[in-house]
Amino acid sequence: MTAVLALIASLSVLAIAGLRWLRVAQNEHYLPGSVNTVASRWWTSGLRNTALFVLAVAALLLGPLGAWFSLGAAAVGPIGLPLRGRTSRVRFTRRANLLLGKWIGVQVAVLVALTPGAGLPLVMAGAIAALASPLTFDLALWLVAPVENWIARRWAARALIRLDAIAPVVVGITGSYGKTSTKALVAYLVSGSRTVLASPASWNNRAGLARAVNEQLTAGTEVFVAEMGTYGPGEIAEMCSWFPPQVAVITAIGPVHLERFGSLDRTLSSKAEILNGAADVVLNVDDERLLALADSIPPASEGGPRLWRCSAVDSEADVLVRTDESGVVSVVHRGAVLGSVPGGAAVSTNLACAVASALAVGVPTDHVVRRLAEPLPGADHRLTESTGGGGFKILDDTFNSNPAGAVRALEALDRLGGDRRVVVTPGMVELGPIQDQANVAFAAAAAEIATDIVVVGRTNRRTLLRGAKRVGVNTVTVATRELAVEWVKANLGPNDAVLYENDLPDTYP
Repeated sequence: MTAVLALIASLSVLAIAGLRWLRVAQNEHYLPGSVNTVASRWWTSGLRNTALFVLAVAALLLGPLGAWFSLGAAAVGPIGLPLRGRTSRVRFTRRANLLLGKWIGVQVAVLVALTPGAGLPLVMAGAIAALASPLTFDLALWLVAPVENWIARRWAARALIRLDAIAPVVVGITGSYGKTSTKALVAYLVSGSRTVLASPASWNNRAGLARAVNEQLTAGTEVFVAEMGTYGPGEIAEMCSWFPPQVAVITAIGPVHLERFGSLDRTLSSKAEILNGAADVVLNVDDERLLALADSIPPASEGGPRLWRCSAVDSEADVLVRTDESGVVSVVHRGAVLGSVPGGAAVSTNLACAVASALAVGVPTDHVVRRLAEPLPGADHRLTESTGGGGFKILDDTFNSNPAGAVRALEALDRLGGDRRVVVTPGMVELGPIQDQANVAFAAAAAEIATDIVVVGRTNRRTLLRGAKRVGVNTVTVATRELAVEWVKANLGPNDAVLYENDLPDTYP
């Protein structure tokens, strides 16, 4: 009877663990090693979780009786990591099902090795297998990676055939930030003059671009705007082998995903892979690293690409988007003013890169002038302005997570004014060794503008509170974004404003 109960309990806890860690793997883009990273982050996120994990491991030393506690700990922990998820739920796709099947196979092997093999009681084997689920999920991810790569290459090969048949001009856009906004601006400026398709949402890897081409690229499309993201060297080069851009754009180099890249120089070299083979190169030369890159590119007269220098300050740039003292934003192409746009309508260098890209694909200058005279599109959740039910103003910048963008968001909040100005934020992540420093600086800057700072979650709580130490600033800590929204609704009125800066997925505590 005890063995039956142990089997039922072990299988039940493993099912819970499977659902929890499968969701994490899916949210982390199926990157091997990512599940254990998230598990470690949560088990060490506070005294409660750390104590639970230590006790669960220690209880295994007591034998079968202690293993029951360990099994229970694996079922409920890490405490706070939701099973179903707030920001993402498990989607049982082909890839997810393949991973789950492989993980089950790994867990069966672990149970066999521990029970008949090592002679451990079933409840102890079940507890060990459940606690080690993040490790076995990462092992399963490594095992299925070759299969997924083979499948992805098949889809990419199919996309390449379609791309060759339709033959649009490919505009490839990468950068640490600004990719999505620039992509939307390029598509807007080109539309009406050329038939254009932009890769949807954040479909910015090989699989996403292949899907965009296979499902949405139709005959007659003249321009394909492809956002290209990367977590490390070689990824963009590999993408460009399938979707070679004739126009290559780099918007900015910054510390986004710095913990993955290791250094900004490595970030630059990884992003610069997009330039290989491009006929036109569009660079934001206000970025010092991209300025140096631009200076290293041989001129077109010596066999180099046609270079478009884009800037918000350099009057010698090919495309300049400048702001005068009265706040008027003018777009200038090689000395000729193309038009003016509302201040704050877009990040100046993103707009400059978009204008250069449109001109590079052959869009007539007069068409660009007409498009600039109309309201420019914005990217969702990137300084989107609205009004709350209580009459207060809302700045939604939840898709931004870089220091430069955070500064612009605070400037936008300052322009809105209001009796009470609130910043709601979990801080910024994946900034590697500068993460604490960046969050302290951001909170200190926010404290100069805001009357209240609402810190969400535990990930950056300590550093944000340290940076926000200033007389007259009210700091509030909440566990989730939902609780922050409730606080805002309860405390703000018609003459107030709130900035929601970044929103971490619930794989962060």
